[in-house]
Amino acid sequence: MAAFRDREWRRVSRPELAVFVSGVTSMGLEILAGRIVAPQFGSSIYTWGSIIAVFLAALSLGYYLGGRRAASRATNERLTWLFLGTAAYVAVLVFASDTLLAVAATIPLPARFASLPAVTLLFGPPTYLLGFVSPYAAELSEKEGPGEASGHVYALGTVGSIVGAFGTTFFLVPALGIEQIGLGFGLLLVGTALWLAAPAARPKPVYATLGVALLLVAAAGGGSVGFSAHGEVVYHTQTPYQELEVADRGGVRTLYLDGQRHSAMDLDDPDRHVFDYTRYFHLPYLMTDDVDRVLFVGGGGFTGPKHFAREYDATVDVAEIDPEVIDVAKRYFGVEESPQLNVYNRGGRQFLRETNRTYDLIVLDAYKKDKVPFQLTTVEFMRLAERRLSDDGVLFANLISAPSGPASKFYRAEYETMAQVFPQVYGFPTAGVSAVQNIEVVATKDPRRITQAELRARNANRDIGIDLSREIDDYRTGPKTGDVPVLRDDHAPVNSLLDPMAGQRYVVERGHNRSTEPSGSRAARPTVARPAESAG
Repeated sequence: MAAFRDREWRRVSRPELAVFVSGVTSMGLEILAGRIVAPQFGSSIYTWGSIIAVFLAALSLGYYLGGRRAASRATNERLTWLFLGTAAYVAVLVFASDTLLAVAATIPLPARFASLPAVTLLFGPPTYLLGFVSPYAAELSEKEGPGEASGHVYALGTVGSIVGAFGTTFFLVPALGIEQIGLGFGLLLVGTALWLAAPAARPKPVYATLGVALLLVAAAGGGSVGFSAHGEVVYHTQTPYQELEVADRGGVRTLYLDGQRHSAMDLDDPDRHVFDYTRYFHLPYLMTDDVDRVLFVGGGGFTGPKHFAREYDATVDVAEIDPEVIDVAKRYFGVEESPQLNVYNRGGRQFLRETNRTYDLIVLDAYKKDKVPFQLTTVEFMRLAERRLSDDGVLFANLISAPSGPASKFYRAEYETMAQVFPQVYGFPTAGVSAVQNIEVVATKDPRRITQAELRARNANRDIGIDLSREIDDYRTGPKTGDVPVLRDDHAPVNSLLDPMAGQRYVVERGHNRSTEPSGSRAARPTVARPAESAG
């Protein structure tokens, strides 16, 4: 009898296997939601909290209403229509997700809730429909009693969710684009619907199945090819960490990560600083005597590392966590490893923990406006970095924040955190205004404060290949930090500190061609306002 019951448990009916597919799809869409929403709203904890909450709410509503209706409505044909309805909505996502995101973004809400309408509009309906599948399948189950039927069904759904989570995260996202993954899930739903309808072979569900399949294929093929709002697309992919795009416009090649500009290179003059903030990377050469070995935490398009390796007699190491970023930098941004430029596929903190090297300069270039790895901001990390610096070494952090006002909280907290470890900390806002911008924070192990006049004198006397007169003009004394926390591994509320910047104009200075770049007035430097952008 026990063997018979075991065989019965393993025998899966069509509705029960449909539950497995619904689990795969719902969890796969949840993982995919982060990639679809991130370019518009970022990938902060608030975005992911909204995604998880919407999916759970939609599934719960579907479970509840499906359970109430299962006794009178549960049939294989109704399951077929549920899968077809979900697949049709996935086709809408594949074709019009950008438009739906733009519409949802116009709803006025506090920054931390801004993504909630978009997630609800895009993923609430299909998830709600999938919620009906489990109670319907339990009603149609051949198991003895509601307890055994429901346990079998929900076990299958959970296993499907596990498969969907692992498969999407580790295989689909690294290998395929958003449209291709959406098409795959849509066709999986259509195939399941056809399989459910097959025993009865009624014409209407079969024709509808073929129609939705054609709709999915048309939606996947209806997007723009080779061009985006960023310009002519040179390369586009989904990495394990982010969406990555390389686009050319106006003779400038730009790297976009999660829809945000991260690095740029002039195709005709690769040595030119396209963004002015990258010029500040040279300031440490005025703050210490010898820089023989440099570490960049974060690579992007490798603007800084390339300049340092090419222009100075220094060895440059780069720790970049995303292997696809490294590959793209080599293929599209002219990065070539050499004895002077070494690239390591490691997270910055992991690399510093494992290496026994000492650096004269460490550049933290892994921050975005809306997404900052908190483990690279804390006192514990700063102590680790300090131990890896030479006696007169310099730590340079490229932050995105505001120099004053509510949007300055992250800058001021990071400044205070660095001051817990380093005797001297300096701030250099890069835009000359109070808006959100790149702020370069420099920390030294030298207890003596270097004055602005000394920096000007060193700039005049030292030949470092670049005139930093204007950058030195941005020298600032320490900000007020009484209302911001010192960031620690056990308490680093980075998302809360970044929250006031959401929706604010982000100003980044565009550099001039070297042959025409003025040496004086800051007023001659044009500004370009864009959504969140990080360095590289």
